Amino acid sequence: MPDEDSSAIEIPAELRPIDGRFGSGPSKVRPESVVALSSVAGTYMGTSHRRPGVRAVVGRIREGLRELFALPEGYEVVLGIGGATLFWDAMAFGLISERSQHVVCGEFSAKCAAAVAAAPHLKEPQTIESEPGSASEPRWSDEVDLYALIQNETSTGVAPRMGRPEGGVVAIDATSAAGGMTIDPELFDAYYFSPQKCFASDGGLWIAVFSPAAIERIERIAASGRYIPPSLDLKVALDNSRKDQTYNTPGLATLFLMADQIDWILSSGGLAWAAGRSRLSSSILYEWAEQRAFATPFVAEPELRSPVVVTIDFAESVDAAAVARTLRANGIVDTEPYRKLGRNQLRIATYPSVDPDDVGGLTGCIDYVVDRLGGS
Repeated sequence: MPDEDSSAIEIPAELRPIDGRFGSGPSKVRPESVVALSSVAGTYMGTSHRRPGVRAVVGRIREGLRELFALPEGYEVVLGIGGATLFWDAMAFGLISERSQHVVCGEFSAKCAAAVAAAPHLKEPQTIESEPGSASEPRWSDEVDLYALIQNETSTGVAPRMGRPEGGVVAIDATSAAGGMTIDPELFDAYYFSPQKCFASDGGLWIAVFSPAAIERIERIAASGRYIPPSLDLKVALDNSRKDQTYNTPGLATLFLMADQIDWILSSGGLAWAAGRSRLSSSILYEWAEQRAFATPFVAEPELRSPVVVTIDFAESVDAAAVARTLRANGIVDTEPYRKLGRNQLRIATYPSVDPDDVGGLTGCIDYVVDRLGGS
């Protein structure tokens, strides 16, 4: 039992990180981006998304991502409304011909498989499941025309090994990975994500990078006569993105913050720099946990540990929920675990916007709180 009421614990100011935001999404937004948005708000916010001002920002995003991911000729960046969750439905309508295979290693990869399984026009998908904290790999099948993989499982902090199966279109859910982990474009045909993670913006958009093979699949299905709701039609999204716009009205602040974050990453050294910064921050947490008797990394296999979402299990002697409440009361927020995982743990985002020095400060704060709660 705790020796001290967690709500009464005050962490000394000198121990606290400068910025206490460690949420896995929505993520920390850099203050500099907010200032930049404020400086153009009078001429940018509240304007038509089909006019040059907003279309120029969409163009910045598309060209910036092309540079960031070093995309080969023929690959295109496409934007749509609704977030990566909506993209699962769009994929079911416009990217899967008959049957998909899903690597399931947590809540979000499971939700993707469930969304596709509910589509009445598709055959029952194949699923390859693993226990939370681990990850399986795809298996080639001549019955499959799309392989649905995930680069980083946000719910568990697992980063599966990336490999391309033979044949079929490969779609990678990179919602919490894109911008904070490297990727070889040759490994995917559809690489999709949201802006509220590594790209330090708000939600409400999905962004996808399509290879020529994915574009051919999208166009072929669109011409086949299959019913596709316009808001889920990837061909409609593709056609609009080629004009640097979206099918319906986007969040203008979301677009601007994402564009600013891309510019910041590119000017700082590109994707390799951003991925290295996330690896540094996550390594601080993993090494800290391995040195504590009361904590251990949830993902046992080091090669599968995420560099952008870190999950740390706590011994029974430490109430992780009490630790998270105390941190929140001291301005250190969103360290709670994923709710459905139901573990005695903390989940901490180490996206590029998070300063590694603040991560180091966080570990000192956790030590302080655990000691006061009598769990060390």
